[in-house]
Amino acid sequence: MRIHPKQTAGSVLLIFLVITALAGVTLASYLHLVSNQNLSIMRSMGWNEGVAVAEAGVEEAMAHLNKNRTNRWKDGWVLQGSNVVKQVTFGRQKYKTYIDAYADKPDITSEGWVQHPTSGQFLPRPRTVKVSTTNDAIFAKGMVAKGQIDLAGNGILSDSFDSSNTNKSTNGQYDPAKRGDNGDVATNASLADSLNVWNAEIYGQVSTGPGGDVGIKNGTVGSLAYHASGSSGIQSGWSDDDMNVYFPDVDLPTPLPPPLVGLPATWLPQQIMVNGVLTSFDYFVPPGSYRLTQDLNLNTKKMYFSGPTTLILDKNLSISGQGGMVLATNANLQLYMNGPSASIAGNGINNLSGIANNFNYWGTPNNKELTIQGNGDWIGTVYAPQAAAKFGGGGASGDDFSGAMVTASVKLNGHYKFHYDEATGVYGPRRGYTITSWNEL
Repeated sequence: MRIHPKQTAGSVLLIFLVITALAGVTLASYLHLVSNQNLSIMRSMGWNEGVAVAEAGVEEAMAHLNKNRTNRWKDGWVLQGSNVVKQVTFGRQKYKTYIDAYADKPDITSEGWVQHPTSGQFLPRPRTVKVSTTNDAIFAKGMVAKGQIDLAGNGILSDSFDSSNTNKSTNGQYDPAKRGDNGDVATNASLADSLNVWNAEIYGQVSTGPGGDVGIKNGTVGSLAYHASGSSGIQSGWSDDDMNVYFPDVDLPTPLPPPLVGLPATWLPQQIMVNGVLTSFDYFVPPGSYRLTQDLNLNTKKMYFSGPTTLILDKNLSISGQGGMVLATNANLQLYMNGPSASIAGNGINNLSGIANNFNYWGTPNNKELTIQGNGDWIGTVYAPQAAAKFGGGGASGDDFSGAMVTASVKLNGHYKFHYDEATGVYGPRRGYTITSWNEL
């Protein structure tokens, strides 16, 4: 048989066309598959991106809460029902965030929206995150420092009471018969000798930063029962190294009162009955806000605060000898130490109300030293996270410090006794909002 060349060429051409068509279909299918896969990946990336966008809304909400703790419908946040709401769009992303407008421990719900990679439209639904918050107490523990705590001297003690609970205090005052074991001592330090207990008696727990060391000789750390048993050393479970707390700086109150050169003319001498004794005071301070721009020396002078007062000191404070401050039973003193040094000895600062929350010492970043040593008991709180605190002296009463404190470092000498008032943690100032739980809805 003879095959015609034209027939052969036509068959080859047909086969080539079929193969080419199949290759084209295969390539088109592959490209479609790759395109769909790429679109799926882009969509997945956008979906995952939505979580980060939602968390950006949570971060702004936390910053807003810590700036505007009560009046939350400001700075672009709008009141809608029981929430304040803010929506922010940036590029191809946006978040819409809701905060409980009135709750003490508000929940935050944040929606993170991302645009579709091809259409430019936002995806049909957002990624939604919900977090719960709490407003931490500044004085959640008794004695706290950023750096080293050294409980030197003899007869050092830390325990607790609760001025708001009659079962844990007597007439709101510390009573050793009702002492508690929440006199915790804690530091963020993570070095050797972060916390030196030595011979101190700690009715409470001790904490350091990760890897920190607790030094102890003949002292005791633990519960009431552990102390009562005559044991020494650290009770099992009453020491840890997970302390990691943020200490925000102290800001001066606003609006600031005008600076005064010299003491105000209204601070006149006056005689006041104090504990049944007619006492002469060199300065009678009416309620109000004051800012002094020179050193305040009360080495022989006595000052009486008659009501709610804010006192800002831009220079040094010195109290010694027969000098001192007395707070009336209805007084509330907010003392802002904006100068480098405060030395409080002599008769110290006498808080007649006996309530620690009625006297707050605030050390700004300028305050580097705080020394308390003298005849008077301290009933109040100290928050001075940049100040090296030194406490000394101590009398036979043993009621040397009742309240709570946060400082850069602590050194206790003499026979100093420290009594943490648990009411300062419950009713005292707050450190700021922190997140307690995180869930995606």
